[in-house]
Amino acid sequence: MMYLWLIVGFVCLIKGADFFVDGSSSIAKILKVPSIIIGLTIVAMGTSAPETAVSISAAFKGANEIAVSNVVGSNFFNLLVVVGVCALMQPVNITKDLIKRDYPVSILATVLLLALLLAGRLINGEPSLSNWCGILMLIFFAIYLITLIKSTLAARAAGAAADDEDEIKQRSLPVSILLILVGLAGVIIGGDLVVDNATLIAQEFGMSNTLIGLTIVAIGTSLPELVTSIVAARKNEADLALGNVVGSNIFNILLVLGISSSVHRITVGFDSVIDVCLLIAVNLIVLAIILKKSTVGKGIGAFMILMYVLYTAYIISRNYGMLPEFMV
Repeated sequence: MMYLWLIVGFVCLIKGADFFVDGSSSIAKILKVPSIIIGLTIVAMGTSAPETAVSISAAFKGANEIAVSNVVGSNFFNLLVVVGVCALMQPVNITKDLIKRDYPVSILATVLLLALLLAGRLINGEPSLSNWCGILMLIFFAIYLITLIKSTLAARAAGAAADDEDEIKQRSLPVSILLILVGLAGVIIGGDLVVDNATLIAQEFGMSNTLIGLTIVAIGTSLPELVTSIVAARKNEADLALGNVVGSNIFNILLVLGISSSVHRITVGFDSVIDVCLLIAVNLIVLAIILKKSTVGKGIGAFMILMYVLYTAYIISRNYGMLPEFMV
């Protein structure tokens, strides 16, 4: 039953996020908010709703490793698998904004997470994210979001960005409110189901909470990004994939962990610190690739997927004590 409830939890998370985005976007439309702003805020945050629900629920239930590893694992999966799969389907072009603005912010957000975990170890004796860490991450997130909105509005004014008013459906106010309420309920219930049953499965197979957060939970909460990017690639819009992934990774660290650690202190093992270091290394490898290449083609896409497979093999081996001492 715990496997069934885990799947039900993921369905509630994903459909709940969809309903929440539809309802919130519709209300914003009723209030005459530009579609670009809705896309950059409500829609973007909605795709991070599954990670937010899982991390907050995990933090309150004491499953701290799931709270952090869910985000770190999602970022690994987004960057290596989502972009890798899209590159296998169609070459992904690299935009100037991505290299100059978004990707550096993604790397800096990951470095900030590492610094805060190490600061928590110095202050509290173990890697942790206290309330002040969450507030700091949310401040950085607000600065990034304001900068993103300003630059996007400037690009639209210059004619470089389109504002497709037909992309967002406007529903009646009662229906919009109902969608928001149902969506929030789905996300909250789904988050609880995923954390509870993922923890039971981890105990059943001798898996640590860190491992199950990095794999099953991370992949499950990243399904919206994967599906969205594959659909974009099939419509010959694979260029959107890398931008969506980088934006989602920034949201995951600054917004998801920012909210989670603001409401409840998160304490993790040193394995999570190692995983964040590896995430920084992978980000730098991908940065080196996109600085050298103007597109991410099939060869690079296959290499990115291979990196994810190797990382997954590493964390599984680490969980079951199959690694030499110097690699743990």
